[in-house]
Amino acid sequence: MSILKGRKPAWKRIFGALLLILFLLSASSYAIRLKKIYTGELIANIPDPTEYPVMGVDVSRYQGNINWPMLAAQDVKFAFIKATEGSSYQDPCFYDNWQDVSKTEIYAGAYHFFSFESSGRTQALNYIQTVGELSNHLPPVVDLEFYGNYTTDPLSKKETRMILDELLDTLEAYYQVKPIIYTTTKAYCSYLLGGYGTYPLWIRNTYQKPIVNWKFWQYSDEGKLEGYDGIQQDHTEMYIDLNVYHASFDEFLKEFSLSEKQESMIDKDTRETKETPT
Repeated sequence: MSILKGRKPAWKRIFGALLLILFLLSASSYAIRLKKIYTGELIANIPDPTEYPVMGVDVSRYQGNINWPMLAAQDVKFAFIKATEGSSYQDPCFYDNWQDVSKTEIYAGAYHFFSFESSGRTQALNYIQTVGELSNHLPPVVDLEFYGNYTTDPLSKKETRMILDELLDTLEAYYQVKPIIYTTTKAYCSYLLGGYGTYPLWIRNTYQKPIVNWKFWQYSDEGKLEGYDGIQQDHTEMYIDLNVYHASFDEFLKEFSLSEKQESMIDKDTRETKETPT
């Protein structure tokens, strides 16, 4: 009996061995990926276009004046456009972007930047009054991430969820569709983990493909495309955020109940702009 003293039960030893094997396999595949990136065989964090053929962008005032037909010509299929923030702010470029993108074959959605400092209902009303109806558009988006002092002194999970729940519920009641939640890995772990599984997730990860169940993946905040000048009064921005949808274009249309845009729906002047060499 003394020989067996202190030994773990057989099932625990087997379980531990399996975990070790899984860890070694994971580490090995990660090492292979790093080697391919180092040798140039693989570009870090660029989604395979054969696996994720539906590419999109997200923009705000920082991209300045945007030539939407030119973006469409670079195979941009969808765009999330900043509309509002908190209970009173509207992005100054939203209305122009919203009108101009509708004249192209790009499917657009409007996003709201979540505030820790005001009620969910007043934030939702700001969005609804600014954006209006969303016929043949992507669902509303709530952008939940840390900012300012909340990065080092975050609001509690309970307080944040109270605001978020009211915001999501108000938007869903008005638009009759589940809003999309955009978030970072840190914010996801802090506030969303263990809940919100019924909401479409748009995750930011500029290092590797997210391991959570995502619908959209923002894989780069340093993308470069033709078609925006990035000029504002106080800033010049050369980059644009790049994203992919998790499945095919047909599934994209079906999932969000979007009707395929016909050539006749696209403004004639817009087509001519797109076809004119620059």
